[in-house]
Amino acid sequence: YVLAAMIVFGGIAFNTGNIAGAGLGIQVCTGLPTPIGAAISAAITLFIFWQKDAGRAMDVFTKYMGILMIVLACYVAFVAHPPVADAMVQMVWPGKVSALAIITIVGGTVGGYISFAGAHRLLEVGITGITNLGKVNKGAVTGIVLTGIMRFVLFLAALGVVVQGKWIDAANPAASVFKIVAGNMGYFFFGMVMWAASITSVIGASFTAISFIKTFHPAIEAQQKIWVTGFILLSTGIFEWIGQPVNVLVWAGTVNGFILPLALVIILLAALKYRITPNYRHALWLQIVGWIVVAGMLWMIIGIY
Repeated sequence: YVLAAMIVFGGIAFNTGNIAGAGLGIQVCTGLPTPIGAAISAAITLFIFWQKDAGRAMDVFTKYMGILMIVLACYVAFVAHPPVADAMVQMVWPGKVSALAIITIVGGTVGGYISFAGAHRLLEVGITGITNLGKVNKGAVTGIVLTGIMRFVLFLAALGVVVQGKWIDAANPAASVFKIVAGNMGYFFFGMVMWAASITSVIGASFTAISFIKTFHPAIEAQQKIWVTGFILLSTGIFEWIGQPVNVLVWAGTVNGFILPLALVIILLAALKYRITPNYRHALWLQIVGWIVVAGMLWMIIGIY
């Protein structure tokens, strides 16, 4: 119940950020104001969610958009000529450590619902048990490696632009990096990718959050699509009320960064319970690494205050 409450709360934060990201994507592609773009994106998201075949088509579209994003990001990082050597040194031995920045980046990458989205989707389609463990591990490792590489490449691209003294638009900093280096075409493609990634994340966050609570009452499970729809509308309403899309995206990562160590504690303890996992024993080294991550994240959170 505690974990479910945290995931739902974090999911609302993430979904509000995802709606903001979708609005920014439409703003880049069409010039429409971000709140209008967010409302349009929410409507499209609900249409995709309620159309079975449309969801499958969106998965294919997003996959190709992801490939485009990787190619585009690598190109921008190369053309921007970032000081790679200095970046590598600062990565290992930074001159200044920002606990809040680390929590925000980690939370935005693997915090909140993200750690459970893939697992819940696999459970939904019946991929369970030790026989599928290799497939699950391969998917998880591939996902986190690609995510890590993309984070690093995007950082190098932004660093190269900043070092050159170019002006980055605070209203949409990531998109402006692509516009400076790759021109209007790069700017447009970035908007498309950001929009596609955001609306699929809206569906993923909503589905995962509701999947945590659907066993609490038969009515929730029976009307799961209605609950997911309500979750999306609530997130959209919160963003339309708050505005400030860039700040909302940062805030979503920070909130879920705070949730991450608490959720990880629950998972690590559950992995030791024979009643919960009778046929599986979590590797000792994974337990040790997990508790180190928990301690490190909690230490940084305490340090902020």
